Amino acid sequence: MLRNGLEPWHLLIVAIVVIVLFGSKKLPDTARSLGRSMRILKSEAKALKEEGAAEPSPPDAAPDAPPVSRSEPAATDGRAR
Repeated sequence: MLRNGLEPWHLLIVAIVVIVLFGSKKLPDTARSLGRSMRILKSEAKALKEEGAAEPSPPDAAPDAPPVSRSEPAATDGRAR
């Protein structure tokens, strides 16, 4: 039943419904704000990608972690022994 997906007349019907719902005066403003939002999203994604590439990856173990004593087992229930 949905073998062909969207055909040109489907897109025409969708366009007519959008124009009727939103009106022809609001469509340019809506498209402009959508374009601005997409531009901001692209620039933020690019900045995050550059920021991630600039920072070195953290080492596996934290250098400021206290050493674990081998003579006493660590308390797992939160109480000191």
